[in-house]
Amino acid sequence: MTGETLSNSAYRQLKEQILDGRVTAESVLSERGLSEDLGISRTPLRTAISRLEQEGLIDRLQNGVILVRSVNVEQLLEIVKLRQKLESAAAARAAEFGMTEELEAIRSEMQAIVEASDTTFDAFWGADERFHMEVARAARLSLLPRILEEQRAIARRCTLTRTYDTFTDQAREHIEIIDAIERHDPDSARNAMSRHFDHVKQRFLSTFSRG
Repeated sequence: MTGETLSNSAYRQLKEQILDGRVTAESVLSERGLSEDLGISRTPLRTAISRLEQEGLIDRLQNGVILVRSVNVEQLLEIVKLRQKLESAAAARAAEFGMTEELEAIRSEMQAIVEASDTTFDAFWGADERFHMEVARAARLSLLPRILEEQRAIARRCTLTRTYDTFTDQAREHIEIIDAIERHDPDSARNAMSRHFDHVKQRFLSTFSRG
């Protein structure tokens, strides 16, 4: 492997471990330990760490300690508010263009989730990502998927996102939005997406208050 390939591999592995919760928030990372675990030298490792630092996943403190950044409830709700504005507008714009084959497939996937009782967090997270990304693409907004990817990566690191044991309501809300897009109804699509994020916020706050 080249130094660049080693760096990319280390970056992907570390990012996946952080996003999946295998490396928890506020964990202190050791360059020596990471180098041994990943089987690479310090040089490509530091390049990988620099990328994660730029993305806000980790912090390097003044004493050189590498710390996995935490995501608190306030930050999570800020992301919900931002996405609500962006994606409500995207849903309305998607309705102007109309249905796509990808959205049709996602609607079937969401219907299966509604009918199932054992959908895991990771399975729903993937389906949820496909839904939101495809609405953005159906709206023909080329920059929005990257913005959503970044915001979702931050949100996933908040433990509050992993407290659900059922995803039926979310799946139904997704279907409602897709149906509005299929009808070429921008107002209904916008309102359905906005309500979806209102419900997301309510679910987070409800879970937080129980904790």
